Amino acid sequence: MTGAAGTPLREALHALRTDAALPGDFPAEVLAEAHDAARGPELGGHRDATDIPFLTIDPSGAMDLDQAMHLERRAHGYRVRYAIADVAAFVRPGGALDAEAHRRVTTLYFPDGRIPLHPEVLSEDAASLLPGRVRPAALWEIDLDPEGRAVATRLGRALVRSRARLDYADAQRRIDAGTAEEPLALLRDIGTLREEQEVARGGISLNVPEQEITAHDGGYGLAYRAPLPAEGWNAQISLLTGMAAARVMADSGTGILRTLPVAPDGAVARLRRSAEALRIEWPHHVPYAEVVRSLDPGRADHAAFLQECTTLLRGAGYTVFDGGDLPVPAVHAAVADLYTHCTAPLRRLVDRYAAELCLAACEDRDPPEWVLAALPALPKEMAEGTRRANTVERESVDLVEAALLADRVGAVFDGYVVDVRDDAPDTGTVHIDDPAIVARVEGDAPLPLGERLRVRLAEASPGTAKALFRPV
Repeated sequence: MTGAAGTPLREALHALRTDAALPGDFPAEVLAEAHDAARGPELGGHRDATDIPFLTIDPSGAMDLDQAMHLERRAHGYRVRYAIADVAAFVRPGGALDAEAHRRVTTLYFPDGRIPLHPEVLSEDAASLLPGRVRPAALWEIDLDPEGRAVATRLGRALVRSRARLDYADAQRRIDAGTAEEPLALLRDIGTLREEQEVARGGISLNVPEQEITAHDGGYGLAYRAPLPAEGWNAQISLLTGMAAARVMADSGTGILRTLPVAPDGAVARLRRSAEALRIEWPHHVPYAEVVRSLDPGRADHAAFLQECTTLLRGAGYTVFDGGDLPVPAVHAAVADLYTHCTAPLRRLVDRYAAELCLAACEDRDPPEWVLAALPALPKEMAEGTRRANTVERESVDLVEAALLADRVGAVFDGYVVDVRDDAPDTGTVHIDDPAIVARVEGDAPLPLGERLRVRLAEASPGTAKALFRPV
């Protein structure tokens, strides 16, 4: 698709980035504190693990590298070593940098840049697990049996040095070609075993094609991109670590979990109607997770259904517990187990606290007072920060969609209705295959959820009107 550029889009993106509700430049005192921390992080109890040949796998061009892994085959299974950037070594509790992180909560991503959680001197340099650099980390060691079940977990602070920085496509090519050395080649073996364990416990990972903003001839375009298998295997390592961390906190009696209630029967019934409309076979005795795993995200009808499946994941949140009793619900329904966020502390506030709780538990000591003091407010902070990040992502896509379609008002497109509002059944979301658009559709009658629909573009103007379609 032709890229979207021009003054209206640039101005709209600038307005989105400089909105008064979004963080701007870092204050001078925050930058000064970050530079001081970069020169002398607080190290203590960090064992030397620089002999382990870690590697990182991230999106192309990423510099804020939170995780580095080393995978090893053992006599009776596997060992997963997962090093997570030790952000607490750089952020002084109660300082200006800490307060700013609580104000920002998450890194925000835009087509033309980002608003980072931490100053770049830390997030893209001193605290990032860049190759060839010695960095402080929280080092997880998780032993798996031959079927991929976790049988032992250890955690401690360490100094690590990554040997290789890969993106997903590069990792996939090396694995497929058989040229990957064992620490990378095992990603497929362990990732596949963990996917099988996910199936066994009733969990589900949605392989939803992403509506991705792409750089194109000085402008931007949109495309649907199905995740590579290597991305799924890599995600399984992160999930494994998040589940291990949740168990550590549960055993200690204090923690913060990422929770998701089981979807209500009405939501599942609604999903069944979508499957029927899209002619996707779903026998009544078959759980929805099994149906999802059978789908091909490269098919337009399957992609539309997978997009609709994301409605069952709404309602995720963060839940604190202290004193031994787990919250209700405690489990993340999609993971089908206890789970927490702990693997992205450079980009997400809560992960720093989860790491400190787990380190304290594994070292058989009480959590730091600054961690306990912050826990009660974290769920609300994270909810607000996550909402803001989701809004920025959606608004960015909306702006690029409007720019791409601005000269096509009145044109007719083929799409699938992937969502219908319960309180306004004549309003919903249409998934258009070409161009890669997911936008609002409004009609004069109830929309046919899950069915193919021809729609006409009614409005599209970056910064003025989001793309809006009406049934033909």
